[in-house]
Amino acid sequence: MKERKTMIELQGIIKRFYIGKPNELEILHGIDLQVREGEFLSIVGSSGSGKTTIMNIIGILDRPTEGGYVLDGVDVARAKDKELSRIRNHKIGFVFQTYNLISRTSALRNVELPMLYAGVPKGERTRRAKELLRMVDMEERLNHNPDELSGGQKQRVAIARAMANDPAIILADEPTGALDSVTGRRIMDIFQRLNQEKKKTIILITHSQELAEETQRIVTLKDGKIIGERRGSGC
Repeated sequence: MKERKTMIELQGIIKRFYIGKPNELEILHGIDLQVREGEFLSIVGSSGSGKTTIMNIIGILDRPTEGGYVLDGVDVARAKDKELSRIRNHKIGFVFQTYNLISRTSALRNVELPMLYAGVPKGERTRRAKELLRMVDMEERLNHNPDELSGGQKQRVAIARAMANDPAIILADEPTGALDSVTGRRIMDIFQRLNQEKKKTIILITHSQELAEETQRIVTLKDGKIIGERRGSGC
């Protein structure tokens, strides 16, 4: 079996806020991390450990203060904003704890939105959005607005939206944090399916050791540093 290529490589990542001010704050202290294509990885840590900051850097929602980041062969530090925006829209799908769906807009339209920004024709957008909602068992709710859906249903719509442009990478920030255990189990099953059947590279940000155990590799973050790595049961 050939070795899978490195999809994400962080080297010496430092992130500071309020730079040069008396209250300058360093959140990440030299993060080194590699993620291979098709890997299901979890980053675990308590509140304030730097999990969301590292996710924002991996997802190109923020830039590191120091250090190098190569995403699928692209040097993020040297890339122009337009190229980074294209990479973010086409290569990365985001799933958030708070869903981030647009209110007063149907599930179908929410899923179509990333494709609209990507210039996909309307007929193709609608066809693919329906297919993705069917994949997460939400085809019967495609015309419902977010305020007509339960938390678990909203998250399933959010996962379908994250898949809209068929990204290679899915970043999930505490995706089950607002859900009960049964609903959270269903969401994790969807992620497992996307990883195993669709070969998506998935990074799960969580404070839950129980959820992390289901992934292939567990990276533990504490006070802005990686303090350990081990294999999970999802190997």
